[in-house]
Amino acid sequence: MVQRHFLLVTFPAQGHINPTLQFAKRLISLGAHVTFATSVSAYRRMTKSSPPPNGLSFASFSDGYDDGVRPEDDPENYLNVLKQNGSKTLTDLIVSSANQGRPFNCLVYTVLLLWAADVARELHVPSALLWIQPAMVLDIYYYYFNGFANVISEDTKDPSCLIQLPGLPLLTSRDLPSFFLASNTHAFALPMVQALIEALEKETHPRVLVNTFDALEPKALTAIKKLNLVGVGPLIPSAFLDGNDPSDKSFGGDLIQSFGGGEEMRRNAKKWKELAREAAKEGGSSYNNLKAFVDKIGEGSC
Repeated sequence: MVQRHFLLVTFPAQGHINPTLQFAKRLISLGAHVTFATSVSAYRRMTKSSPPPNGLSFASFSDGYDDGVRPEDDPENYLNVLKQNGSKTLTDLIVSSANQGRPFNCLVYTVLLLWAADVARELHVPSALLWIQPAMVLDIYYYYFNGFANVISEDTKDPSCLIQLPGLPLLTSRDLPSFFLASNTHAFALPMVQALIEALEKETHPRVLVNTFDALEPKALTAIKKLNLVGVGPLIPSAFLDGNDPSDKSFGGDLIQSFGGGEEMRRNAKKWKELAREAAKEGGSSYNNLKAFVDKIGEGSC
């Protein structure tokens, strides 16, 4: 059986790199080889405390800011340069790998990197989105750009106002992504999410791999009928989840020092930890979902 080869492309930020690295480890556990690609500056800062597991290799690409992004840098210009430089580098990487007899069977990308899917399409490589946030967050964005913008925008002005969206529990403004709030300073974010959702809608029943598990978000995973949301999480180190790899105690991509959570984060921790373990272990929902995705690659599509 030919070993499947995945190209994972992630935005060079802590919250994107960590879950994508864990996703890479899950793919490897199912017999795949993974090439993990991110920017030069992020790769240089990633923790190198232990060698990568067998089956994982790294590729870095220039985002035009190889010494890192400074607070005063314009984010929209950064994203434009990232797209321009990253597209060329990914194209070269995919073509080179194919010429060496190690073609990529599927490209998986994270949010803000829709251009990576464009590169894959141009080179006839199947692609899939890895949504690193909960399914409900994607649902909220989807509804915002599909007829519920006024409902969501109006209700952000009153914290006590309840927001009703199809298939989801009642929400308040505190449950919404911060990009919807008046305090949002990242004007570029919503248009990029809108472009992502519009691109997904053009596909035939697109599969979106989500950092969640079925028991945690059963309604959110099925609320949007046009999107096939598949829970493959939680994407956290094995030592804290299924225990299959006790040495896997860190994400391996730490750009900043981690810190502990508050008391609220510990509520119901034992219950959800057990459910998460059930989902991730062999035969669990996330395990089966990911295995089905990998098996589908053998049929020539994501």
